[in-house]
Amino acid sequence: MIELKTKEEIEKLRIANIHVAEILNLLADHVKPGVSAAELDEIAFNECKKRNVRPAFLGLYGFPASLCVSINEEVVHGIPRKDKIIKEGDIVSLDFGVEYEGWYGDAAITVAVGEI
Repeated sequence: MIELKTKEEIEKLRIANIHVAEILNLLADHVKPGVSAAELDEIAFNECKKRNVRPAFLGLYGFPASLCVSINEEVVHGIPRKDKIIKEGDIVSLDFGVEYEGWYGDAAITVAVGEI
């Protein structure tokens, strides 16, 4: 059964997804050679704190981070680690979500690093 949302609920979903889109755009600007996946995760976490939203993935089923970072052929939902360093020619997937007033936004983007 499909549950229809109220205008207020739709507005909260819209706001949650605006946060996701803006944070992903910010993160895309930081995807550069030499940057670690953990650094990107820290940016995402800090941006959530600034915006008073909760990173949706952090703690979900034990996931240890705010952001999923997968590089090249790595399977989706990669854990961002300090030793996972972005290099020229990488294809980086960023998957991110937030919870805003009980409503969730979630999206993923792919960023090419230089020439691929």
